[in-house]
Amino acid sequence: MRALGTLPEEPLSPSLKRVILAGGSGFLGRALALDLSARDYFPIVLSRDPTASVPGARVLPWDSRSVGPWLAELDGAAALVNLTGRSVDCRYTPANRHAILASRLESVRALGEAVRGCRAPPPAWVQAGSLALYGDAGERLCDEAAPIGRGFGAEVCVAWEAAFRSEVVPQTRKTLLRIGFALGSGGGALVPLARLARWGLGGTVGSGRQYISWLHVTDLNTMWRWGIERADVEGVYNASGPTPVTNRELMAELRRVLGRPWSPPTPSLAVHLGAFFMRTEASLALTGRRCVPKRLLDQGFRFQFTDLSGTLHSLLGPKAA
Repeated sequence: MRALGTLPEEPLSPSLKRVILAGGSGFLGRALALDLSARDYFPIVLSRDPTASVPGARVLPWDSRSVGPWLAELDGAAALVNLTGRSVDCRYTPANRHAILASRLESVRALGEAVRGCRAPPPAWVQAGSLALYGDAGERLCDEAAPIGRGFGAEVCVAWEAAFRSEVVPQTRKTLLRIGFALGSGGGALVPLARLARWGLGGTVGSGRQYISWLHVTDLNTMWRWGIERADVEGVYNASGPTPVTNRELMAELRRVLGRPWSPPTPSLAVHLGAFFMRTEASLALTGRRCVPKRLLDQGFRFQFTDLSGTLHSLLGPKAA
């Protein structure tokens, strides 16, 4: 293995396998790039941000809608991973709804065209998806065969997955990960939650009964690698941990790990008002789903992180600081 964050010297060693990370300059992409760069891989990130810098990876520009010069790097690569998609942390105005959906569909179509244009197509394409497909599922336990939910998030996921399925790439194995609430240091949703808890605002949100299907980003990185490396990993998988918790449980454990006292709950009405001023959607905090990674477990996946307390301690405790 190479040291985390180091790049191979040019010219690229034949022993290093190129992996293209489309839309890989965000939290999940940066974590995956570091993971791959510590192994026998050379991650190449495609980013719409011309100033983006991703430790452990080379960054190339793309517009997320069309094939560009980066096709030369995709040709002969070991795998393609697509994490592209406009953030859903916004107000669902008509313009934002269009941008959220279009960013996902256009990137899938552009990458499918690029794969078909390769003389040596990548043998694996791993596509990001979302557990939002199941909607606000309440107490119902959702494996990969669970019914599709309702609402804008579910509608986006249905169209997103349909676009991915429709891309015909005969020489490329396709895997889709429906990603849950990924916990990691330095980014993602845990950062603002921990900040609120430190400010004394870490109480139960809404009813507190909405489920959070969480996983550690380290386990998510292993799932990506399964999709890249294993010939028996194909189709749709729930990318979540095996121990979902309620919002009430998550917030209580977060306060305990951070050494914060009891905090007053935030009623649903206050969440709606706060979301309005923060220009986001209250449904992101008030809805949830109780998902399990049945297919991964059936294929022998072993999680490193299944205990929420230990996970939060590893990310936020004194030794993590």
